[in-house]
Amino acid sequence: MKRKVLVTDYAWESLEIEREILSRVGTEIVVSSSGEENELLGLAGDVEGIMTSWAKVTANVIGAARQCQVIARYGIGLDNIDIEKATQEGIIVTNVPAYCIEEVSDHAMALILACARKISFYDRAVKKGEWNLLSGNKMRRIRGKTLGLVGFGKIGQAMAVKAKGFGLRVIVTDPAINKEKAQEHSVEAVTFERLLSESDFISLHLPLNKSTNNLFGEKEFKRMKETSYIINTSRGGLIDVKALDKAIREKWISGAGLDVLPKEPPDMTESLLGYENVIITPHTAFSSVESVEELQRITATQVASVLSGNKPENIVNPDVLVNPKLRVSFQAT
Repeated sequence: MKRKVLVTDYAWESLEIEREILSRVGTEIVVSSSGEENELLGLAGDVEGIMTSWAKVTANVIGAARQCQVIARYGIGLDNIDIEKATQEGIIVTNVPAYCIEEVSDHAMALILACARKISFYDRAVKKGEWNLLSGNKMRRIRGKTLGLVGFGKIGQAMAVKAKGFGLRVIVTDPAINKEKAQEHSVEAVTFERLLSESDFISLHLPLNKSTNNLFGEKEFKRMKETSYIINTSRGGLIDVKALDKAIREKWISGAGLDVLPKEPPDMTESLLGYENVIITPHTAFSSVESVEELQRITATQVASVLSGNKPENIVNPDVLVNPKLRVSFQAT
């Protein structure tokens, strides 16, 4: 019998890339139809690997996956995987930390431009028969304004380069950045409070965890400029959407560009959908033909490596390697 790998969910046309790579190690793919926990519990019992996009790989699912050696995240963020439980059970967790850098930074920059130049607002107005360049809020020149980056990893760094091409001053807040690294990238490291008060645009580029959940609430929005915009291409949970709704409604800020929401897809009653100065795209910032193919290939290759007894490229829970319960025996090198 062939070994099995479970795919919880995916957002591309086919799994042919994964099937081809995993077939080399005698493995077939089992695909969940819903990604819901109850279904995953029924499928996980005899699989040796799990590949997941956004479906939650909970402690219950991990406990049911008694033969699983590796859980591979299609992407960078890991908030949908119970890493602590996986580590306890001796299961390796991997991700793809260096893909879609160009795509996400392009998308974030596009949202800044669309907000500043009211692209979506005017497009909708013209299609309704309204030809009025004075409608809505006044537009301001982008050059010379300040972009605040919250998080300065690979995507944030790519974003800084593109933003400076439009003449934006770039300031950043990130616990991992010091004055020397900031100077190396020609940006200015500042406190979170200063970034809130000085930025004309704030773009989020950090993971979702206990310390960053609802990082932006009423207090933070009140500290921002009335003319500022918030951009989020990272994780929906970074922003308290009720606080954002209030900030938009009471005009504490000028608008938002969001590629992610806490609930995806949102209910059509979600109030943010009704604002003309809020642009929302369907978690598509990562997507391009090239980035998706790269994502599929790297994710499947890491699973194949583990199932072949080789260490994968990106282990996000290295403590598992010293766990006596580690479920894979690596080949000697």
